[in-house]
Amino acid sequence: MPGPVARRPIVPVDFDRPSIARVFDALLGGQDNYEADRVVLRQILELAPDAQVMAKEVRHWLVRTVRYLTDRERVDQFLDLGSGFPTGDNTHQVAQRYNPEARVVYVDHDPVVLAHGRAQLAANDFAHMAGNDLTEPAELLEELASTHRLDFDRPIGLILCAIIHHIADIDEARKIVRAYVDALAPGSFVVVLHQHNPADGSEAADVATSLEKRFTGTGLDTFFRTREEIESFFEGLDLVDPGLTYPHLWWPDGPRFTPLSPVNFTSLGGVARKP
Repeated sequence: MPGPVARRPIVPVDFDRPSIARVFDALLGGQDNYEADRVVLRQILELAPDAQVMAKEVRHWLVRTVRYLTDRERVDQFLDLGSGFPTGDNTHQVAQRYNPEARVVYVDHDPVVLAHGRAQLAANDFAHMAGNDLTEPAELLEELASTHRLDFDRPIGLILCAIIHHIADIDEARKIVRAYVDALAPGSFVVVLHQHNPADGSEAADVATSLEKRFTGTGLDTFFRTREEIESFFEGLDLVDPGLTYPHLWWPDGPRFTPLSPVNFTSLGGVARKP
């Protein structure tokens, strides 16, 4: 049987400082956020009025990717880095809908995420939260190996949904992603969604530039990168059709009923297989 996940001390919450996970929760219309987070939400909506709609599109994209990996590729274990709150239709719920024994480890060091997440997952023997810093892959991988929550000798679905774009140095970001990819068994999959600036003079480019500038130096820094830069995170991997694309174009569930806006073109997502 797997050993217990190490319980790191949960640091006190600073209610006056926003957090990435709680701001995203506010974007989704959740309840696990505070006024400091809602101030940021209002600032985002001033620059991108459709940002809340886009946040839900990102969540729907994640649902489709996990469903694909579980149902079509028979992946039965997932490592979700920088996961945020494990709320409705998150990785474990989607995966366990197709395989009740699918294992999921969420990783997030936000103290509110840890407290709420551990409470929500307490009755689920196959889903767990770790409080590590994802930017320290060696430490996290060593801990996962010691607890046996995931079997790195078999395929794993590695999820990096809307998190790598918060790492300022792209070379450092590549090194972190590569450390995780190198630890995966052949046949594993890597799921990445990253903020994107098309840099083509479009409204989408203007929105991306405005959002990046607005949050520089706030602790919520988000870096909107080029397609080529985002593609570099998949180096050595085989992208699954339709490749690296806008979330709404990655195997949509049906015809679109809501109009697209510039913010729909400020993210790129893809799924790739490790040969």
